[in-house]
Amino acid sequence: MKNTFSTIMSILILVVLAAGVYFIVQTVRETAVSAAQPFEQVNQANQALQTQVAQLANPTPTIIPDPVTYINEIRALARLETIQYSIEKVITAEVGQGTFGFAFGDKLLFVAHGIVIAGIDMEKLQPTDMTFDGKVLYVNLPPSEIFIATLDNEKSYVYDRDTGLLTQGQVDLETLARQSAEDEIRKAALEDGILVQAQTNAEAYLIKFFSALGFSTVIFPVE
Repeated sequence: MKNTFSTIMSILILVVLAAGVYFIVQTVRETAVSAAQPFEQVNQANQALQTQVAQLANPTPTIIPDPVTYINEIRALARLETIQYSIEKVITAEVGQGTFGFAFGDKLLFVAHGIVIAGIDMEKLQPTDMTFDGKVLYVNLPPSEIFIATLDNEKSYVYDRDTGLLTQGQVDLETLARQSAEDEIRKAALEDGILVQAQTNAEAYLIKFFSALGFSTVIFPVE
């Protein structure tokens, strides 16, 4: 009986000790969590502050269009677009590249991507420009012309810019580079013969068009 009683007492003591240890551990954990909560709030506040500072340093542009729209002119067009060029051109724009260029100069490299579209303005075709002789249709087409020569702003970009030590650069230098790029893209298309190809493509298209109308022979006289 004594051994049994001693065993039971030992078990009860162990249970009590285990319960006490568990209680102490839980109390320590809760205390640690409670103690860490203020620091967690400080960390969250610090992260929020860093986010605000980053937003101030690199603000996102806000675009606010004017709610009022003015339509200046509406024109009906009869343009037959027959060819399109996609052109890439590198433009160098610089200012103040003399003796003191290292201090006051400004230089940038602009990679321009643009399109040039050419064709025939059919609105300029008059009834007197078309004659029918026997089974032959003679058509005096207006000369081909460039309709659009513009930059693709999504693909065009400033590759590099080097400003002097004592200047922040010329404000309108990139604008001047873009304007020059449009001119150069147009010039490159003209030098490559875009107008000749536009005229050839227009004649090929119109031959099919007039053939569908019953004119088996179409001639475009060369002036």
